[in-house]
Order: sequence, then structure tokens, then C-alpha cells
Amino acid sequence: MPYLIVTRTVVDAMTAAARRAMPEEACGLLLGKDWRIDSYVAAANVAADPLRHFEVDPARLLAAYRTQREGGPVLIGYYHSHPAGPPRPSATDATQAARDGKVWAIGTPQGEIGWFISGPAGFAPVTPRLVPGSPEN
Repeated sequence: MPYLIVTRTVVDAMTAAARRAMPEEACGLLLGKDWRIDSYVAAANVAADPLRHFEVDPARLLAAYRTQREGGPVLIGYYHSHPAGPPRPSATDATQAARDGKVWAIGTPQGEIGWFISGPAGFAPVTPRLVPGSPEN
């Protein structure tokens, strides 16, 4: 896998989403190009129990794929928060992951974020390089 790059704007947006969603789990999509995540799109958490689980709104996910097919940003991965737990995959995360090579960022309202690749063998940690700001950087 190429080196993962994430803009500070994305990290700040994910942390803000986690705080706003309290006590529920926040979730969203990580978009960019060539393993550079420079956009975070918040999504409604439509899980039956959003206090303990997350499920990205399917309409938001389909819209991201449609935009990607039309030449827009690529869906690189997913974000969700653990309001009271550590920023690493839970047992539920492990059973629900597609193991499709997508990035999973798991954050806390305190700003901690764990980064993982969901691959055939499960989750593998990855350390992204944080860069300033926005897509122009």
C-alpha cells in the first residue's frame, strides 16, 4: 500500500463530528485521491443502536460512489467514533468490516484517532502522514 496522507482539516472535522454526535457514534466517509485523504463527508448514523454501533447512511455512500464514477474524489475509507472506548476496532467492527482494503479511521471525542486498513486478514494499523490544511496543500 502506498503511504497514506491525511490533511489536518480532515482530522479536525472528524474530531468535531465525534464531539457533536455525543453520546452516539459519529460516522462519515473519507475521500481523496491516490491514498491522500483531503475530504471528510459526515453521514447520518442509521444504526438501530447508534449509542453502540454505526451504519453509514446508504444514500450518502451511494452518492459518494456515483461522484467517484463521474471523476470526483475516490472513496478511500470510513470514519466512525467510539464515544467511550479506545480508537481501535471493536469486535463488532471486525465482524462488520468488508475487508476490502479501505481505510478505517476510528476516533474519540478527545481527538485520538486510530488508522487501520481492513484487509483479507482483518485490520492492520497504519500511520498516516499528517499535512496541513486543504486539498490545495
